[in-house]
Amino acid sequence: MSAPHYMPLDARGWRLAMGLRPLDLANWLELDEHYDSELAQKAALLAQHRDVVVATEPEGDAGSRELLREVQDFLGRVHPEVATVVDGDEHPIVAASRLIQEDLCVLVKDDDWRLRAACVCFPSRWDLATKIGTTLDEIHGPVPHYDEVLARPTKSFFDRLRPERSFWRLNWTLLDSAALHQPRAARVAPSGELADWFFRVERQTLRQLPTTGAVVFTIRTYVTSAATLASADGEFVPALLHALEGASSDTQDYKGWTGVASRLREGLVAQ
Repeated sequence: MSAPHYMPLDARGWRLAMGLRPLDLANWLELDEHYDSELAQKAALLAQHRDVVVATEPEGDAGSRELLREVQDFLGRVHPEVATVVDGDEHPIVAASRLIQEDLCVLVKDDDWRLRAACVCFPSRWDLATKIGTTLDEIHGPVPHYDEVLARPTKSFFDRLRPERSFWRLNWTLLDSAALHQPRAARVAPSGELADWFFRVERQTLRQLPTTGAVVFTIRTYVTSAATLASADGEFVPALLHALEGASSDTQDYKGWTGVASRLREGLVAQ
């Protein structure tokens, strides 16, 4: 197993878009050489900071049980070498999360689509405790321009999602820490310069479970040294600059990118 290389920098520059692609469920979850170490990190976080990384409501229990069965079935078919025995006394979304590197969220439709269960050990500046029970609009409320650009298509997408058609997308940001667990909500620009930065990519999948109709949102996080990427790919830095400079000022503030492009350009000139 080896980690895939994702580079979701759009040649058109920064755009606020769903960016969905059809997902082959044979590739639903991704396991790589960091499997053991990342599961060990999850175990430690669940033992020491469970209230930070787990949030559930009764409305999410049925979907979480179905999700656990789907994870066990996937691993049994695609990765039969991986053990799928779980603690039957543990909440099923936590039990499922202990089997895979992805973080897991279950959304259920009642008056609206609401987050009803989640195990998010590797958040990217995201406070789970404030999100449980909230709607899609409330979850994305802090995102600049979400209301006018993505609120309606996102809800429409969730309403039209079916078990036979699943999707995936990529998201990225720039941080000055390689840590996977980043729960602090404050969006502070990374300190230093390129050699101190890390390119953080989230591979996210969306699928509807066939029995409960709950929607599962998975988040697989990859972190790579920005300097390593720049050395390996001559297009990385120009594409990164194009994205950073093309983002609106409020998006830069929200993402913690304010001033980053200027520092990057100054560092390149100084070389």
